[in-house]
Amino acid sequence: MFRTLCCLLMLNVGLLLLAQTAAAEETHTLHTFERIALTDVYYSEGCSFGDINHDGAADVVYGPYWFAGPEFKAKYEIYPAQPQPTERYANNFFSWIHDFNHDGWNDVFTVGFPGTPAYVYENPASGQWDKAWKKHQVFDWVSNESPRFTNFIGDEKPELICTRDGYFGYASVDWEKPFAAWTFHKISRQVAAKRFGHGMGLGDINGDGRTDLIAQNGWWAQPESLADDPLWEFHKYLFTRAGGAEMYAYDVDGDGDHDVITSLAAHTYGLAWFEQVREDGAITFKKHLIMGDRPEQNRFGLVFTELHSVNLQDIDGDGLKDIVTGKTYWSHHRGSPLWDAGAVVYWFQLQRDKNGVRWVPHLANGDAGIGRQLVVGDVNADKLPDMVVGGMKGASVLLHRTQQVDEAAWRAALPAKK
Repeated sequence: MFRTLCCLLMLNVGLLLLAQTAAAEETHTLHTFERIALTDVYYSEGCSFGDINHDGAADVVYGPYWFAGPEFKAKYEIYPAQPQPTERYANNFFSWIHDFNHDGWNDVFTVGFPGTPAYVYENPASGQWDKAWKKHQVFDWVSNESPRFTNFIGDEKPELICTRDGYFGYASVDWEKPFAAWTFHKISRQVAAKRFGHGMGLGDINGDGRTDLIAQNGWWAQPESLADDPLWEFHKYLFTRAGGAEMYAYDVDGDGDHDVITSLAAHTYGLAWFEQVREDGAITFKKHLIMGDRPEQNRFGLVFTELHSVNLQDIDGDGLKDIVTGKTYWSHHRGSPLWDAGAVVYWFQLQRDKNGVRWVPHLANGDAGIGRQLVVGDVNADKLPDMVVGGMKGASVLLHRTQQVDEAAWRAALPAKK
């Protein structure tokens, strides 16, 4: 009997040592971001990326310049460059890269200070980078501080989604004459801020397969037919009083319907997701705060302000979309709370388990900041999503790196929990 007990004890000790060794040898993927600073001069509130010079590498557009990838050391003018006043705001807020005239060369579409026109700069092509790009005014008045340029109405072509003169709507392109004036289609009554306005997004709220428009105080359901430009049906729900940035419809909790993700105020505090629920068969929402105005409002004690742009991408490759945002440094100059508390960029990792949903914050960079447009995508073709940011701090590319580390290093990199 004694011999049997000794054998069992030795077996248990051996199994324990094996488990400890396996844990020590277990590796985890650590996600970090290498900052490539393009310039520290303020030219624009946004950035974009795409292949400008047709060499197969992505280039970055920031205001009047495009920076040639993959090194981003050479820069070329799109229009005459002039540093913008940091005590006021830039005349360039957003950029998108698209081949409008189908000549094989990507053009640059820009939206400026709210309430001003939109322009397409036509790529001069064939290496003529010393020449000025031809400028085409395509739309006379773009408002809302989170316009989008993407396929909205299911025609497989992009539209500009914005407000104009107090109306929510979209501007469509005549693709036979893409540099001619675009046509604005109102989807709402005159209920929006005429010039500025915060908080606007897209997504299929009601699950009918059509993209709806989301605003701070509700959502408009896209009708089955857009013939004769009907007004869309409005469904009232107050997501946020102040309005934040880009808004998203996404199935956060995995229950099959689309919830809403938004920052709560572009210039102060707050990030939340709103769980879609049904009351008497009607769609409504339940608020879940991700980050508020006090450290104790999340388990990581994290607070930062000025979430003036939000992106939604799967950063860690687990099939769930994560939130990417940061501090729009100097967005209201010294008028915002915590304005000087660090120009951070964060991604919030979506996790689901039997206890529900968690958003785990990870610092991507502590000084790059963001502007009104935060772009996420694979810049260097390594199949990892990178971040492109531009604003009062200038412009940067944050290249995504992964590293296999042991348990101790992985845990050391996790955000502290309260």
